[in-house]
Amino acid sequence: MSVSKIINRFFQKFLDRRRISMTNVKDGSEYWHILISPAGILAALTALVLIIFAAGLAIVAYTPVVEYIPGFKTDAMRSRDALIDNIMRIDSLERILNSELAYNENIVLVMEGSTPAVRTTIATDSVYREKELVSPSAEELQLRKQLESSGLVQDGTAVTVRENSGMTAPVAGIIITQYDSQAGSSGIRMATDPLAQVVSVSDGTVMDALWTPDKGYTIEIQHGNGFVSRYRNLNKTLVSQGQVVRGNEVIGYTAAEPAQDGSNMFEFELWSSGRSINPESYIRFYLEQ
Repeated sequence: MSVSKIINRFFQKFLDRRRISMTNVKDGSEYWHILISPAGILAALTALVLIIFAAGLAIVAYTPVVEYIPGFKTDAMRSRDALIDNIMRIDSLERILNSELAYNENIVLVMEGSTPAVRTTIATDSVYREKELVSPSAEELQLRKQLESSGLVQDGTAVTVRENSGMTAPVAGIIITQYDSQAGSSGIRMATDPLAQVVSVSDGTVMDALWTPDKGYTIEIQHGNGFVSRYRNLNKTLVSQGQVVRGNEVIGYTAAEPAQDGSNMFEFELWSSGRSINPESYIRFYLEQ
């Protein structure tokens, strides 16, 4: 038998229809029948597979069922997870930035002699800053009374205040210009030796340490009980912002050579609750340390 006859016979059997029927055993009558062929069975199976594939594809594309399949993630899901992580990072950075802005605003308020504002949070995704004045403490009220009474307090004299403050003189020298808030002088000016050591008047944290053309190096230190000390016209600084310093610790040096007009003379300011105060009421200044 030739090959062509074998192929024709195979296709004929593949396409020939068979009859499947249901008959009554008693009388031989037929209830139901169907004509099928191998080709029809193959076509039906192919159609069933395609329907199942299309249904599965639709479920994967339009339902979140794939999220419950372990280890299965599409590019879209990975992009969404990365987007959520970035949003959380941005929110955290926003909170940190708002805190830094509030800190800088309070520093500006202290430098301007105003009362710092406190931040209050509300139930939102962002931080809200409310301009609510800080309530003064008992120590701050006592300092204000002392300032308003020209160096006297209810329980003692200015000497008692100096003894209780625990502050030391920032440098050895002579006071040339005294404190006078009405004349616009928020601190004192001192004549010192060239490159004299400047020390922190008390324990605290450096709020700022920067250089300006008119005042040279300027250092600001936050102390306890709301005190802030400021040192101007330094030739060199040994501290940086955020550094914790101890009382009587060297933080810089005065000018190397005094100017004839006294423009580079060492200046010292003492602030409390956003207001400048007389340093001589709290610190005993000596010609020699």
